[in-house]
Amino acid sequence: FQDGLTGSAWGDWALYTASPLRAFENELGVQEPVGFWDPLNLSSGGDVTSFKRRRSVELKHGRISMLATMGYITPEITGKFPGYLSNSMNLKFADVPTGLAAISKVPAL
Repeated sequence: FQDGLTGSAWGDWALYTASPLRAFENELGVQEPVGFWDPLNLSSGGDVTSFKRRRSVELKHGRISMLATMGYITPEITGKFPGYLSNSMNLKFADVPTGLAAISKVPAL
């Protein structure tokens, strides 16, 4: 097939320097394959410190979200622990629902 950017069957991307896709390739926050993408204009100040902080916070939130998703799915797939969560309230692990409904069922102490 023909490469649409270089016009040859096996075009060399390094030789095609006039591409509009290369407009922000040296900017902070550029990633393949999207390039520079900031729809909310959060990095308009160009401050490297705040950009790195936002990036680390985004990674942290993503990891917490992944763990929360696994915490929601895992009991449904593998089952729940046998036995009692609270002997005094006669509450078994199997009686506790998954998700946000569990907050009201689990004793505070």
